Amino acid sequence: MSEDDQELGITESKSHNTGEWYAEVVRKAGLADYGPEGMSGFIVTRPRAYALWERLQGFLDAKFKDTGVQNAYFPLFIPESYLEREKEIVEGFDPEVAWVTEAGTKELEERLAVRPTSESIITPYISQWIRSHRDLPLRVNQWCSVVRWEATETKPFFRTKEFLWQEGHTAHATAEDAWAETLTRLDQYESVYEDLLAIPVLRGQKPDHDKFPGADTTTTVEALMPDGKSVQGATSHHLGQSFAEAFDITFSDADENERVAHTTSWGLSWRALGALIMTHSDEQGLVLPPTVAPEQVAIVPIWQEDTKDDVLEYAEGVADDLEDAGIRVELDDRDERNPGFKFNEHELNGVPLRIEIGPYEVEDAELTCNHRPDGEEVVIDREGVADAVREQLDEIYAKLYAAAEENLDGEVREADDRAEVLGTLGQHGGYVKTPWCGDEDCEEAIKEPIAAEIVMVPFEDDDEIAAGEREATCAICEDDAERTAYFAKSY
Repeated sequence: MSEDDQELGITESKSHNTGEWYAEVVRKAGLADYGPEGMSGFIVTRPRAYALWERLQGFLDAKFKDTGVQNAYFPLFIPESYLEREKEIVEGFDPEVAWVTEAGTKELEERLAVRPTSESIITPYISQWIRSHRDLPLRVNQWCSVVRWEATETKPFFRTKEFLWQEGHTAHATAEDAWAETLTRLDQYESVYEDLLAIPVLRGQKPDHDKFPGADTTTTVEALMPDGKSVQGATSHHLGQSFAEAFDITFSDADENERVAHTTSWGLSWRALGALIMTHSDEQGLVLPPTVAPEQVAIVPIWQEDTKDDVLEYAEGVADDLEDAGIRVELDDRDERNPGFKFNEHELNGVPLRIEIGPYEVEDAELTCNHRPDGEEVVIDREGVADAVREQLDEIYAKLYAAAEENLDGEVREADDRAEVLGTLGQHGGYVKTPWCGDEDCEEAIKEPIAAEIVMVPFEDDDEIAAGEREATCAICEDDAERTAYFAKSY
């Protein structure tokens, strides 16, 4: 094996050394580098990873705009006095806030926070823009980065001090309208995972003690990773009137009475890219669904000198037809690399479909296709190549989703007492579904020994216990249960 082949290979085991394997895939597939020395917790996002983010961004941004959202941009810095107007935000984020105290050689009169989130800078402007019920609903979103100075080990895209995300903020006349908005955004986040990233998710809400500071309700989509840990995929917050009261978001109703608005906020970060990479990739490297892959198809011509011209001409015609049909294709006609190296490189980079073209394919007017997720080989006709390739790409997406769905379905287990919760999580990971009284102390009884927590409780309508359809006692304290809780270890 050459040094180049060794460099392309993944040496860590996904099942036994998941963290090291993940870091190796991120590096060798050209997705990210760690930040400069002395800047622990920051990463450099390379073009291949940023292309994934752009596809996610385009998918979600279109959904936002179809449902009345307009993009805007607000300052990176937030005056301390603005944060203090919503005390719960300060208490929730203060340990993670980075502060600017000097500008050039001058000390600032008021220190400025580098945004950990933007409610306290966006909400005051929303209050200026709203006067009448005719101004409602108001919906704005910004795509930006935020900084949270967490003292944790960096895991690219999962946990970094600076990360990319979007944050939407809305104001409504009634609580019902705000709640409908909250669920609309949750539906769209679920679609990102299930329709774009090929990852099934669980949806519900956070327990009250873990909701966003100042919110009435925090809703969430949760994705299960292959190592049995949960990822909080995105959150949508029904903020009630706490922010509106703090920042004076009022409006005149149809009878000219002044009323306080109801607000929401909602966000998805590039943690979704981490979930994408970890869910589908394997020990050959990155695996990407065709929906987001920078190159959906790699064409590898295979020739000897006497067949080179015919093979290349045939391959170029196939590439042109696919490009004309809007399929992202790379024709890998490099002379200096042999076919085996090219196969390994495209596998490492996660190209969903590889098309091999040699003299036999030219002679038979066919194409040999190889599916990245499982190596399945399919022969298709040259005629109608674009439609046939689209069918192959759809099949690859379905394979990825089915594998992730099978993993999720097999990793939701039930438990009825504390020992069973601890034992099941310790042995299997995944989610443990159990009756819960609603007391945070009962979560601590699980969190303290094994670092697992309640990542989600189903919505009341989806919860037999909350809906009164089933009586149960809390698995921890044996008091009457009020909700069903999903415990898991999480990223």
